[in-house]
Amino acid sequence: MTLSPASARSATSMLIVLASAFALSQAFRTVGAMMATPLAQHFGLSAQALGLWAGTFHFMFGATQLAMGVSIDIYGVRRTVLTAFPLAIVGAVLCAAAPSFHALLLGQAMIGVGCAPAFLACTVFIARHFEAARFTAMSGLVMSMAGLGILFTGTPLALLIEAASWRAGYACLAGFAVLSWGFVFWRVHEPPRAVPHERQTLAKAVRELLPLFAMPHTLGLLCFACVSYAAFITLRGLWLGPVLHDRHGLSLVSSGNVALAMTIAGMISPAIFGRLDPGGRRRGRWLMGCAFAAAVIFAFMAFTHSLAVDIGLPILYGLLSGYSVLQYSYTRAAYPAAMTGRALSLLNMAMFLGVSLMQWTTGVAASWATSNGVEPFRAVFLTIAGMLAVGTLAFLLLPRTHEKAGLACAQP
Repeated sequence: MTLSPASARSATSMLIVLASAFALSQAFRTVGAMMATPLAQHFGLSAQALGLWAGTFHFMFGATQLAMGVSIDIYGVRRTVLTAFPLAIVGAVLCAAAPSFHALLLGQAMIGVGCAPAFLACTVFIARHFEAARFTAMSGLVMSMAGLGILFTGTPLALLIEAASWRAGYACLAGFAVLSWGFVFWRVHEPPRAVPHERQTLAKAVRELLPLFAMPHTLGLLCFACVSYAAFITLRGLWLGPVLHDRHGLSLVSSGNVALAMTIAGMISPAIFGRLDPGGRRRGRWLMGCAFAAAVIFAFMAFTHSLAVDIGLPILYGLLSGYSVLQYSYTRAAYPAAMTGRALSLLNMAMFLGVSLMQWTTGVAASWATSNGVEPFRAVFLTIAGMLAVGTLAFLLLPRTHEKAGLACAQP
């Protein structure tokens, strides 16, 4: 597919608008780094409850990926985003006014569902409107742009919380979400697509996933997907603020400055990895090498109590974190073209359900550690390192693929 210059500019501008919704999704999933401490103080929450609060967004996000994929197939990117995203707006308003922890959880669930199509919409839009050779680079660009949402949940959110409250943070995000929805409504207009002979349904989509599980390399890929992105979001979106505040006594704004630096590094990283994508078998080796390095970083943070380490390593990890963009290229190349959409949907489900699992598990680990006289952040970081190691080991030992011409060929 070769686009004319005018068509390319139009597609790029629409992708940027769609990326604004993805940026809001990124902001909502990382508010925990700055909100965890004030929320715990306001509602009297344990570490386990904080893990549940953070994980609720990702559970709902991941659980509805398949339904959102079906909706995009039937109704298109524009209608799906415009229909779902108001739930995120309502959920943010509910969180801002939440009288209890249960209301906060309900708001988080609504935000998760509302944001569920945000990244998938960008991925599908890129696949439909850009050349296959540009898929990795454009995906990396979108992920870097979406980092603006994470940028907000660093120093700016910390300043807002200190000046007002955590409720003001949710209210501000609700306002930004309204603006994003308006831009999508105004600017995104896809050309009409041919109506499939057999209309997609959710039940049919579930059945269509079954052949993916019959392919020997799917299990290892899913195990890896469950932990790779989850580690970054669990640190940046939940524990970074508490570890700097509780372990080292940093103020909320100082913690926000560290989160800001980590976010800037994380914004640069996907575009770099998108450009440096080695392709072929080397892509899988890069994925495993980067994930192993991340596990070492978390293990080191678990056994040190140095402020310099707890500031420097998260920023270094931000620079490393963009390797997760290679999973999309790996997945696209690992399955026949007719299965690409289903494979990407399954990958998204695994990634975000993995975030939910890791955030909840680290919350349980922190609560157990507190009850047993162990420093809670040591338990948190060892849990993340262990989950990364297990997922990477599964990817190494289970069958992988030779990535040639977009076809899957199992490798023992």
